[in-house]
Amino acid sequence: MDKILEGLVSSSHPLPLKRVIVRKVVESAEHGLDEAQCEAMFDLTTRLILEGEDPFQRQVGHQVLEAYARYHRPEFESFFNKTFVLGLLQQGYHSLDRKDVAILDYIHNGLKLIMSCPSVLDLFSLLQVEVLRMVCERPEPLLCARLSDLLTDFVQCIPKGKLSITFCQQLVRTIGHFQCVSTQEKELREYVSQVTKVSNLLQNIWKAEPSTLLPSLQEVFASISSTDASFEPSVALASLVQHIPLQMITVLIRSLTTDPNVKDASMTQALCRMIDWLSWPLAQHVDTWVIALLKGLAAVQKFTILIDVTLLKIELVFNRLWFPLVRPGALAVLSHMLLSFQHSPEAFHLIVPHVVNLVHSFKNDGLPSSTAFLVQLTELIQCMMYHYSGFPDLYEPILDAIKDFPKPSEEKIKLILNQSAWTSQSNSLASCLSRLSGKSETGKTGLINLGNTCYMNSVIQALFMATDFRRQVLSLNLNGCNSLMKKLQHLFAFLAHTQREAYAPRIFFEASRPPWFTPRSQQDCSEYLRFLLDRLHEEEKILKVQSSHKPSENLGCSETSLQDIASKAAVPTETPCTSDGEKTLIEKMFGGKLRTHICCLNCRSTSQKVEAFTDLSLAFCPSSSVENLSFQDPSSSPSIQDGLMQASILDPSEEPIVYNPAAAAFVCDSVVNEQTITSPSDEFHFTENTSVPTEPNKILINKDVPQKPGGENTPSVTDLLNYFLAPEILTGDNQYYCENCASLQNAEKTMQITEEPEYLILTLLRFSYDQKYHVRRKILDNISLPLVLELPVKRTTFSSLSESWSVDVDFTDISENLAKKLKSSGTEEVCCPKLVPYLLSSVVVHSGVSSESGHYYSYARNITGTESSYQMCHQSETLALTSSQSHLLGGESPSAIIEQDLENKEMSKEWFLFNDSRVTFTSFQSVQKITSRFPKDTAYVLLYKKQNSTNGLSDDNPSSGLWVNGDPPLQKELMDAITKDNKLYLQEQELNARARALQAASASCSFRPNGFDDNDPPGSCGPTGGGGGGGFNTVGRLVF
Repeated sequence: MDKILEGLVSSSHPLPLKRVIVRKVVESAEHGLDEAQCEAMFDLTTRLILEGEDPFQRQVGHQVLEAYARYHRPEFESFFNKTFVLGLLQQGYHSLDRKDVAILDYIHNGLKLIMSCPSVLDLFSLLQVEVLRMVCERPEPLLCARLSDLLTDFVQCIPKGKLSITFCQQLVRTIGHFQCVSTQEKELREYVSQVTKVSNLLQNIWKAEPSTLLPSLQEVFASISSTDASFEPSVALASLVQHIPLQMITVLIRSLTTDPNVKDASMTQALCRMIDWLSWPLAQHVDTWVIALLKGLAAVQKFTILIDVTLLKIELVFNRLWFPLVRPGALAVLSHMLLSFQHSPEAFHLIVPHVVNLVHSFKNDGLPSSTAFLVQLTELIQCMMYHYSGFPDLYEPILDAIKDFPKPSEEKIKLILNQSAWTSQSNSLASCLSRLSGKSETGKTGLINLGNTCYMNSVIQALFMATDFRRQVLSLNLNGCNSLMKKLQHLFAFLAHTQREAYAPRIFFEASRPPWFTPRSQQDCSEYLRFLLDRLHEEEKILKVQSSHKPSENLGCSETSLQDIASKAAVPTETPCTSDGEKTLIEKMFGGKLRTHICCLNCRSTSQKVEAFTDLSLAFCPSSSVENLSFQDPSSSPSIQDGLMQASILDPSEEPIVYNPAAAAFVCDSVVNEQTITSPSDEFHFTENTSVPTEPNKILINKDVPQKPGGENTPSVTDLLNYFLAPEILTGDNQYYCENCASLQNAEKTMQITEEPEYLILTLLRFSYDQKYHVRRKILDNISLPLVLELPVKRTTFSSLSESWSVDVDFTDISENLAKKLKSSGTEEVCCPKLVPYLLSSVVVHSGVSSESGHYYSYARNITGTESSYQMCHQSETLALTSSQSHLLGGESPSAIIEQDLENKEMSKEWFLFNDSRVTFTSFQSVQKITSRFPKDTAYVLLYKKQNSTNGLSDDNPSSGLWVNGDPPLQKELMDAITKDNKLYLQEQELNARARALQAASASCSFRPNGFDDNDPPGSCGPTGGGGGGGFNTVGRLVF
């Protein structure tokens, strides 16, 4: 029968005839045959299957072999034995090479035919060895796929025990050697299908024997981390990623990133190749693993690898966005790479040239999936342009291309950026990894205490959080200038853009420290603030004069001129008042004017003086201050000086050095002395008859003190401001020298604010000198801080009050006696002052019991002049005017109701606590309750922002988006300095991490959490709170 079949398949008979005869041959298999005949038939069919010249011959071989093997199983079992199979696998078949897929297919079919025979167990044992050998020979994808088919159907052929681990490792290596040189879609699909079969085999083995998984993954990493230039592992390894359980991410990534045996070069190669895997069409979770590894490297602070890989691969990842199959994963990786690379715009600017084309292409196809993708992409681009503002030439085409897509809110952008940075707490891979030392979750930067410099740090943070002032400083063009303002600009830029958790302001401290401040000793933050603002003001004036004389040159910022400025800043200068266009930045932001009016009670003559101010120093009302300070004897103690320009009260040894207690900032003195006014004057009618005893009290004097829930009266800042502006009777030692009377006379002194500042600085005069004990003591009274403050302003329209003046009385020589600050009995002014609403921006807190000791920290929030809360402020202004009526009726103060409403409407995480290096979220309730919780922690300097105002920034902030994040673009010099320092910081962090790598792998985190415990004040280093509890002799406890 075998001869007939052999002659038939090689004959030239028609194919239908051949099929009929073949059917007869297959049917004859049911008849009995001897062993020799069966063997001859098996030989023939095997030759037809393996060496058939055409598909017909191979098909006939399969049909006949299956028929005879089914009916003559013992004979086929004897034929298809170990020796025969081993020969096929090791030597091939005649002219057929042993690596031909036909041999593997033949064995696969043979196993199916003898599956029920006992001898198949011997074949399984043989194949367990042979398949391992075959895999070690790195078969091609097609052969490996056929082998995978065989092993999937006959799992008994898979090596067992330790050999199974070796088999998986070798199979991984084999996949790593796969290559597909064809670019045709058909061949590519076949290649992907072959790879998928192999990866599915590995998945099945991992499930059946979990002990093989980790060694297999180690082999994957060994392949992709190889630095051998002659070997490039296949992207087909990406097919394995989808089979790795996601629960293993944390363990595996931690193992990889903390392994000291993994060199940087190897890790860089591995990460680059994993990013290349994004191009594998059917792989799932590749982006998840790539991002996990990026986070893991950031967690152990291997920033060099992250920088190198990001710059090398960011464009490739962006280009993957063009391909729908891999677009979601590519976008996820691109987002993480860009948002985490926050120390420099370099990575973002690599893809900027490609954004517009991509956006236009996807906008034009109109597919819903494309639109959804563009919404995500444009949000990412908006975040990056916000973070790296200052490149309008690069961003304007992008802004035009994405103008139709929604723009995320500034709060959302900040949240995304804060959570994504390499140094972000929320970006750490897991809690078991080492805690990062980058920016806190607030996104704000602390200031390092350089040795009792908390007084400077608290002030700088308050000024930095004054949004409009910060933006004006950052927008100044100070290239080539070495002024103090340039150093402040440099400091503000670093606070805004550094990756450091805290910045060391050494250069600025040395440049801004008053000459009489002893280094490394505690100082008065209010005195420092006044000196700083005055210095900046005087410096700008001198630079303007120089630039007017030398218009062709720069601002002439030489070291010599700066030294002159520093010396002049310590001496009061009288300068003519300037117009708005000629005002310095300090005048525009913090400058206001106060008119002081004195009326002789004997002859009724008056004198007036208009002064410019940058802060108001508010004394405590006698009822509260005397009650808590038994050492304040009104008749013996030197009283706190009244007046707008009140500087900090210094020790006697420091008094000769102070630049002028009466001139805390720039001075514009103006005094009018009217001799013997006997009748009302049309020009000065509003200054006369201010102390007629029979008339009712002046406006604002009768404002009631808000009632605390417990019935206890707590004075508020409003009360102190009213007391400051209340008329005072000058009697006794404070009598006024009247030139008209030519003698000391009793007089009434009143003050009115005639021009309000953009930012109102209020200093609470808490420190008083005890003449008996020769120490400066602190008033620890709790003061209620209104979120909304109405400042009474009576603007003057008389030019004679602001031009030439002759100084008549030096009011700074008039001491204030707290006990004699009496309420006026004068008439009410014809025109009521306008109430200008202000919102609380920042609070500097002093912790301790003396000005020479303790600690400063500050609360602050971002407020601009166009806050929507102005409407609520206006409402509170209206209701506040009826507060006294409400009090008479026994109801709650309307202003308190409004403040509570504002508190309830506050956005979460709006307030920040700046405590030197630490910055944490807080709330306005914490600000209000600080003194009640920690009695030695008291509000000292307050910063209020005027509402519904325009300050000139709107002209510089066009809708075209040049100021992408609200802040002006940084000049190249500043951006380069920040980028350089950020890279240096990342290198420092990486070196530190490597030094403690062995400990970091096993040690658990034991850091004190952000925020402060309710039992310790934020300004404390322990139970004593602010260092004041250790007494005045324990100097060591006064250092913060």
